[in-house]
Amino acid sequence: MSHVGVPRGTVRKRRSLALLTAGVLTIPALAGCSSDSEETSRGVPQDIAPAARDRVADGSTVNWAVDAMPTTLNAFQADADSATTKITGALLPTLFPMDAAGQPKLNPDYLESAKIIEREPKQVVLYKLNQQAVWSDGREIGAPDFVAQWRALSGKDSAFWTARNAGYERIEKIERGADDLQVRVTFAKPYADWRSLFSPLYPKEITGSPDTFNDGARTALKNTAGPFQLKSVSKAKGTVTLVRSPRWWGEKAKLDSIVFRAVAPEDRTKALADGTVHITDVDATTADRIALALRDGGNGQPLTHGPGADLTPAAALRSWALAHGSDEEQAEIAQVAREKNRKAVVAYGAEQKALRGYAVRKSLEPAYTQLALNGESGPLADDRVRRAVARALDRQELAETVLKPLGLPAKPLGSHLALSGQPGYKDGSGALGDQNTKEAQALLADAGWTQGGAAEKPKDTKAGSEAEKRDAEDKKKDVDKEDKEGTESTEDKETTEKTEADEKKTDKDEEQAEKKADKSDKDEEKADSAAVGADDSAASRAEGLYIVGQDNKPGAAPVQAPDASTATHVLAPSRAAAAQSLALLRQASAVSEDSTTAEAASKATIQDKATAQDKQPGGAAGAYAPLGTAAPAPASVKGPLGKDGKTLTLRFVLPSGPGSQSLRGVGDRIAAMLEKIGIGTEITKVPDESYFKDHIASGDYDLALYSWPATAYPATDGRPIYAKPEPATDGSLLVEQNYTRVGTDHIDQLFDQAVAELDEKAARELMKQADARIWAAAGSIPLFQRPQLVAVDKKLANVGAFGFAAPRYQDIGFTDRQAAGSPADRKK
Repeated sequence: MSHVGVPRGTVRKRRSLALLTAGVLTIPALAGCSSDSEETSRGVPQDIAPAARDRVADGSTVNWAVDAMPTTLNAFQADADSATTKITGALLPTLFPMDAAGQPKLNPDYLESAKIIEREPKQVVLYKLNQQAVWSDGREIGAPDFVAQWRALSGKDSAFWTARNAGYERIEKIERGADDLQVRVTFAKPYADWRSLFSPLYPKEITGSPDTFNDGARTALKNTAGPFQLKSVSKAKGTVTLVRSPRWWGEKAKLDSIVFRAVAPEDRTKALADGTVHITDVDATTADRIALALRDGGNGQPLTHGPGADLTPAAALRSWALAHGSDEEQAEIAQVAREKNRKAVVAYGAEQKALRGYAVRKSLEPAYTQLALNGESGPLADDRVRRAVARALDRQELAETVLKPLGLPAKPLGSHLALSGQPGYKDGSGALGDQNTKEAQALLADAGWTQGGAAEKPKDTKAGSEAEKRDAEDKKKDVDKEDKEGTESTEDKETTEKTEADEKKTDKDEEQAEKKADKSDKDEEKADSAAVGADDSAASRAEGLYIVGQDNKPGAAPVQAPDASTATHVLAPSRAAAAQSLALLRQASAVSEDSTTAEAASKATIQDKATAQDKQPGGAAGAYAPLGTAAPAPASVKGPLGKDGKTLTLRFVLPSGPGSQSLRGVGDRIAAMLEKIGIGTEITKVPDESYFKDHIASGDYDLALYSWPATAYPATDGRPIYAKPEPATDGSLLVEQNYTRVGTDHIDQLFDQAVAELDEKAARELMKQADARIWAAAGSIPLFQRPQLVAVDKKLANVGAFGFAAPRYQDIGFTDRQAAGSPADRKK
C-alpha cells in the first residue's frame, strides 16, 4: 500500500488526523432496542467552576497545555489539529458555536440574526452582522470576507489546499444585502447544515489568494476578530501567546494573556507540580494523584502511596541491617539504594503538596471510542463474521472498565451520529442486536467457520476434483504402460481412447448438470431475497430489523468515480477536532502470481471460485440480523475456529505509547470476549505516531480502536465517515474517512436526503434510519463516550471540562485577586 502525494494544482489527497492520533486515543453495554420516538437523553453536564464575571479578577496569564505545537493556524487544512481549534477559537469568529447540549447556537458577538428567508425556488440565508464587529485592523466584517472564504473552499479552484469544503460547493452566489451589515447567501442546492459554514471565519486578506491561504496562515494571523489576538509563535519554546485584543467590542477578556504550551502527556504531572501549566488534559493516573493529594491535605502524616509505600516492615529492617552491616560492599550498595529512595520520596511528597492546588474537572468529551472492523478483505469481508464479532462484545463491561473508576456514568453509546444529550439521539443498536454468545457462534457457523475447520484441506470445486482425478489416472496409466512389455495392439488403443472419451463426456455432463442446479438455487435465492426485500425499509423502521444483502448486492455494477479533472470534490469536516481530510485515495497495489505452473494457477482459480459464495458482500441474502441464523452453533468453543485449513484469527492493532494504557486494556478485554466464541486475535502494538497513518488510514488492520468527534451536523460530518468506498478512475479506492471500508448505497442515500432536508425533525428521522443501517452493517461498533479529565488551578473559573460547549475565552480568569496579579505577586 502506498499513499502518493500530489503536486500543487491537482486534487490533493490527504488523510484526517482529527482525534485519530495517539494523544487522544484514550478510552460506555448494549442498550435495548428503543421505540421509534426520539429518546429523551440527558448528557453529563460540563464541569468548569462557573462564576459570574464580576467575581473574576482582571489580569494575569494562564498557561494552557496542548499536545504539540500546531503545524498550522488554518483550520481548513489537513494538518489542523486540536491545538489549532483551541487557538483559533479565541482569535476568529465562530458564528454558531455548540452549546452545552451539543446544538449550534447563534453567537451574538458576531450576528444579530441569521435565518432562511427563502426556500423556493432556491434556499436563501440572510446574515445580519453585529454592527460593532470589526477585524483587528479596524475594517468591518462583511460580505467580502464571506465571498473570499466561499471561493477558497468551494472546491472549484485546486490552487487552494483545503481539506474541508462541504456545504460551500452548494453555494451559488453571495451578495451584499440591504446594507453593508447584511450578507445574502443563495444556495444552488438545499443545504440543511448551513449553520456549519463560515466558522471559523477568516479575513479576506487570508482567504483571498492561494498563497496567503496555503502558506501565510500557517504560522501567523495578522488580522483577527476575537477577544484575543496573536502575539507570538515560538517553536523553540513550544509556545503560542495570545494577548487581550484592544479592538474587541464584546465583553472585555479577563486575562491579560493566554499561553498555549506544548507539553507531552507523560510530562504533565511534573508540569502541574512545577507550576508551568494551569490547565491541562490529564489521564486517569494523574487524576488519581491529584485526588490523593487533596485527600491527604496537610495533615503531616506519612504518605501511604508513592515510592517506597509498598515496603514492608521486614523489608525495611533488612535494608537498614544491610546498610549498617559489617559487609562493606553490601552496605555501600544498600546505602546508595536507600538514599535514592529517600530522594524519590521527598520529590514525590513535594509534587503531591503542589498538586493540592489543582482540581480535576470531569465530564464526557464530545467524542466516542469505537471498535473498527476492516471489511475490505479477509474474514471480516463477510458481514456475518462482523456481526458475530459485534454480538460477542459486552459493551457494558467495556464502558464500566473505563468510566466507572472515574465516577462517570458508565453507559454504552447507542448511536454513531449523536451523543447522549444531543437532540436526535436514539439508541439504534437494536438493528444489530444485544450481546449474545450463542447467536454469535451461529453466525460464524453459517459463515463456514467451525471446530476442526483449520485442519481441513481447502475445498475444491467439482472441476478441480475431476482435474486431479484425471491426473492420477494418467500417472497410473503411465506406470502400467511402462510395466507392460511390448506395445498395445491397435484394437486395445482404440478401446482405451473410446473409454477415456466416454469418461470425459460423462464428466462434462455432470458438470453441466451441477451448473444448472447451482443456477437454479441462485435463482431461487434471488427470488426469495427480492420477496423479502420488498418490505425491507418499513420492517427495519418498525421492528429494528435489517435484511442483509439489500443495499449492496453481489454482482452490482460499481459506482463510477467522478472525473478528477471536472468534478467538485466535497469533503465534510470532523468539526470538533478541526483536522479535516480531503478524500483518502488508497493506491491499489499490484498482485503478482507466485504460481510457476499452469496447473497451480488453475487450482488457485478453482479454489477462489469455490469460496466466492462465502466472500460475497452482504453474506447470505435474506439473513436477518440481529435474530441470527438457523445454523447450528456448538455448545461451547474450545480453541479458535477454522475454515478451509485456515484458523479464524484477526489482526488487532493497538497503540503502544504511555498515554494509551486504557485503550490497550479495552483491547485485551475485547480479545478475551472474542476468544469465547472461537475468534483468535493477534494483538500488534505499534508506535503512537504511526498508529493512524500507517495502519488505520492505510487499512493495515482487522480490528482497531480509535475515536471520532461529536458534531452538531451529522448529515454533513458523518457522511464521509460511513460513505460506501468507490473505485476511482485510476484503479485506487476512494474511502474518504471511512477507514472500515464498510458502506452501502442505502446509507449514502439517507445522508444525501438528510443534508438537503430543511425540516430539522425530518432530517433527524433520516439520520436515525442511517444510524440503524450503519449498526446493521457492523463495520463500526460504538463503545462509549470518552472521559474528559482536565486538571485546573483551583483559583481559575469558567474553564475545565467543557463537554459539548465551546469555551468563552473572555470569561476565563482567577477568582483570587492576588492570583490575578503579576507572577512576582503570586510568588509572595
